[in-house]
Amino acid sequence: MKNLHNGEFFGKTHETLRFDGLTITDTEYTHPYVDWHYHENAYFTFMLQGNMTEGNKKEIYDCPAGTLLYHHWEDAHYNIKPDIFTRGFHLELTEEWFEQFDISKDSIEGSFNLKNPDIKLLMYRIFRETKLNDPSFELSVHELLLNIFCTLYNKVQNPDKKPSWVNKIDEILHESFTEKLNLTDLSKTIDIHPVHLSRDFQKHFHCNLGTYIRKLRINRSLALLNTHKSLAEAALECGFADQSHFIRSFREHMGITPLQYKNLLKK
Repeated sequence: MKNLHNGEFFGKTHETLRFDGLTITDTEYTHPYVDWHYHENAYFTFMLQGNMTEGNKKEIYDCPAGTLLYHHWEDAHYNIKPDIFTRGFHLELTEEWFEQFDISKDSIEGSFNLKNPDIKLLMYRIFRETKLNDPSFELSVHELLLNIFCTLYNKVQNPDKKPSWVNKIDEILHESFTEKLNLTDLSKTIDIHPVHLSRDFQKHFHCNLGTYIRKLRINRSLALLNTHKSLAEAALECGFADQSHFIRSFREHMGITPLQYKNLLKK
């Protein structure tokens, strides 16, 4: 089984950044099939464009644009790519990085398809920082990455004993966030009182229902901005009332406009 070393990925890498124990690559996937292999370092894969399938010993993931995966070091997997342009953003963490921030590289084990919109928005911001050429971008990348790791570590080390409705409402919101939702119907679907849902949602998701839905919509829009859709089309497909509402929400969560983000993708 092939072992890929630091910064090495199957495909055509267009950009590589190395600093303080991190290796960041922007890679076009060119192989229709990549046999079982593993990487010597832990890393994140963030799908910018296209689609692929990834399989490991436990699960198989369909990975359209916007998918975020975490891979533990030396965790074996394989990949299948359809005949379309596919591009991935990789953030690889060397042993030096873990030591620098006093984090055990075994603190998070296995491979995960990360669906938490907060974590995905943090990764989008890391991607943005690497394209801005700002003098302080390295500091910003470390800060954002530590926030991601803190969230992952807390989830693994201190799993909440969540009531059954929490996972159910999360599934519903991920499937229906583009639709017009209301508190009464959601409460009936998961069989709890609207007051209970309103009061306890923030306890488990760290924001209110409206904010969580907007985060899911923004995550979806970021994938659509990789295509040739207009801002109005992306706004409608993501469930925003209109283009102006989309632009305001996008700027609130991302710090830049949708058009500025589309331009970053071209760098």
